[in-house]
Amino acid sequence: RRLQDPLAELVKIEPRAIGVGQYQHDLPQKELDQNLTTVVESAVNQVGVELNTASASLLTYVSGLSSTVANKVVEYRDQNGKFKNRKELLKVSKLGPKTFQQAAGFLRIYQADNPLDSTAIHPESYQLALGILEMAGASLEEIGTPTLATKLGTIKPATLAQNLEAGEPTVKDVIACLLKPHRDPREDLPPVVFRTDVLSIEDITPGMFLTGTVRNVVDFGAFVDIGIKNDGLVHISQMADRYIRHPMEVVAVGDVVTVQVLSVDRERGKVALSMKTG
Repeated sequence: RRLQDPLAELVKIEPRAIGVGQYQHDLPQKELDQNLTTVVESAVNQVGVELNTASASLLTYVSGLSSTVANKVVEYRDQNGKFKNRKELLKVSKLGPKTFQQAAGFLRIYQADNPLDSTAIHPESYQLALGILEMAGASLEEIGTPTLATKLGTIKPATLAQNLEAGEPTVKDVIACLLKPHRDPREDLPPVVFRTDVLSIEDITPGMFLTGTVRNVVDFGAFVDIGIKNDGLVHISQMADRYIRHPMEVVAVGDVVTVQVLSVDRERGKVALSMKTG
């Protein structure tokens, strides 16, 4: 499950329990929780949530859905079967029009009666989406196809905005959703390619160049996942060819970096790395 949908599994863990950073336990816990929750909510809403498979834990982070309402959504789904369209959400107990307005755009139904329900387009913009399709001479069935891309490519967004009396930025957003209805922003991130010949610390030797992901940033450096059990450490003195005051000037958690192995301590399971290019 963690491999298939890591975000859905990560939300089951309290964000502060992940332990990223050096001084999180010295911070005011209430403010820390609020900020960490905001980050998780932002990630969940950017990616979107499949309404018919999401757990209550995941739904809780959707804009507008409280823990109580999230559980009611799952309860309704268990009793009535899969949601067929977004409007059906209004039948859920404690989920009123205002909550629907906040949450609907972030909830997806991939085998919905209305193809627009599988996109990030909010129901409030459905008429605009239909207007765009009509002006392009396209149908709902063409959403996400090369045919639609060809048809929309012949019309300027400014022209659509003027004729449909809508803002050009909104028109551009709707067009993007029509062209890539199931777009996942995570797909734009660079993939990490681990070497197949490096599976354990025994396979690592000084001088090797590896690709890894920054897992934690502390005052004295950054820990990088290089595909073995223990993360390697890039000391602050090895992070750049210039002087830096703090590792955050160069890297952030999640960055994909190329590193060179400086030394390997197999007994203690430690690997020293460098990001210097000179």
